[in-house]
Amino acid sequence: MSRILVLYTGGTIGMDHTPDGLAPVPGLLPRLLRRFERPGLEFDIVEFAQLIDSSAITPRQWNEIIDALVSRYAQYDGFVVIHGTDTMAYTASVLAFALQGLAKPVVLTGAQLPLVHPRSDGWANLADAFEAACQPDLHEVAIAFNRLLLRGCRARKLDVEHFDGFNSPNAEPLAEFAIHAHWRRDRWLKQDGGWRPQRVNEELKLAALMLTPGYGSAWAGRALQSGELDGAIVLSYGSGNAPADPALLDGIAAMTARGCPVLTLTQVVKGAVEVGAYAASQPLARAGALPGGDLTPEAALAKLHVLLSAAPSAAALREALACSLRGEITL
Repeated sequence: MSRILVLYTGGTIGMDHTPDGLAPVPGLLPRLLRRFERPGLEFDIVEFAQLIDSSAITPRQWNEIIDALVSRYAQYDGFVVIHGTDTMAYTASVLAFALQGLAKPVVLTGAQLPLVHPRSDGWANLADAFEAACQPDLHEVAIAFNRLLLRGCRARKLDVEHFDGFNSPNAEPLAEFAIHAHWRRDRWLKQDGGWRPQRVNEELKLAALMLTPGYGSAWAGRALQSGELDGAIVLSYGSGNAPADPALLDGIAAMTARGCPVLTLTQVVKGAVEVGAYAASQPLARAGALPGGDLTPEAALAKLHVLLSAAPSAAALREALACSLRGEITL
C-alpha cells in the first residue's frame, strides 16, 4: 500500500472553458482524479486556495509548496505536485535544492491540454507521476511528462506545440514509460544525509541577463552595477564566450566586490560553459564570474536562490556553486 499526497497548485491541466477562456476551476481536478483510485494506492488531495497560472509564480508560492510538503512529509510515502508547465522547471529545481536530505519521491506533472479536452495529455502524465511517486527508492524531485521521468533540476520546457514539452538536454531520463516502466535506477540519487528542508528568502533579488550583440552587454553591465541584485546569471554565447565590454566586466567586478555571485551560463540548449576553450571566455572569469557548466538557467536560478537563502559564507557559497548538489551539473 502506497500513501500519496497530491498538491494541486494550478495550471492548464485543471482548467475548464469559461466565458473568458481557459481558467482554473476550483474543485474540478480533485473530482477528476478519483479515476485513479485503485487497490494498493491511497491518495489525498490538497487544492491550494489560490490556483494560479504558473507564469505568475513567485517565491511566496515556492514556500507554500515547500511548507505543504514539509508539514506532511512523515505521513506519506510519496508526493505528486500538479503544476502549470510554464515555470514547472523552475519550481522543480527549487524543490530539488530546498528539500535537502529527501528520502521520498516528489514528482511534478501537468499538461499541455486540460483534462476536460478529449485529447488531453494530462491523463498519461498523471498516471506516470503516480507510479513514480510510489517508488520508495526514488529520493529526488522529478518531472513526469510525455512518458519520461526527468530529474527536476535538469529539465527544461522546450516545446509549446507538442506533447513532448519537457526534456533534459544534458542528462539522461530517470525512467521511460512504455508498455512497461523502464526504471533507470543506476541514474537515481542516493539519500544525502538527514532530512533538512530549507525555505527560500522571498526578498532576494536575482536576475538572468542574456547577452545580445550590440547594446546587450552594456545593458547587462549597467544592471549588474546598479547595486539592486543579490545574485545574477549571465547567459553568454557558445562555451561561455562574451565581448570584453568594459561596462559588462565592471558590472561583474562590482557584484563580486559586494559578495554577490554571478554565474556564467550558455544560451545554447546542449553543452556547457568551458572557461579557456576560447580566449573570449576568459574576461568574464577574470572579472569574477563563476562558470556554471551545463546548469540550466532554471536550475541556476534555483540553486542561487536556495543557497543565498541559507546565508552562507562567501567561501562556502563558491564551493557549493562549484559542486553537484542534486545531480544538476556535469562535473
